[in-house]
Amino acid sequence: MTMVSVKSNLYIVRASALYDLIVTAGFITPWTAVLIINGLAALSGALALSRPVPLLDLTGMLLANLLGSVVVVWSLWRLMHPSHRVGLYDALARVLFALWQLYAVAHGASFLLLGFTFFEVGFAIAQMLPLKNLHRKSTTALAAEGGR
Repeated sequence: MTMVSVKSNLYIVRASALYDLIVTAGFITPWTAVLIINGLAALSGALALSRPVPLLDLTGMLLANLLGSVVVVWSLWRLMHPSHRVGLYDALARVLFALWQLYAVAHGASFLLLGFTFFEVGFAIAQMLPLKNLHRKSTTALAAEGGR
């Protein structure tokens, strides 16, 4: 497995934040979320997917707007303050998002979700790789200090 440098890890944390910002910014308001959901529904129809993207009721729209707002704020934080620790927390969130997306698809949600799941898993793995290497280095350093 290729080791990722500390500098590369910060780049990955920022890249994942930028991806999230682009993908979720439109969900902040009901007006823009409707446009995105209609676009996804049209894409689903154009691809002749057997599981269409449904329109949201008021509660679903509220949850989409809340999620969009939280993810945008989290994205801005990661862009402004990237760190290895922040990347680890983001990786954990991505694993949870991917699990719930897979659960939703398994229970009838549109297969379009799997495109988002691909990025969730990819960024989660990319953000965890150097942290494993950093943990190994710090354990080795602690062992060396203990031997003095």
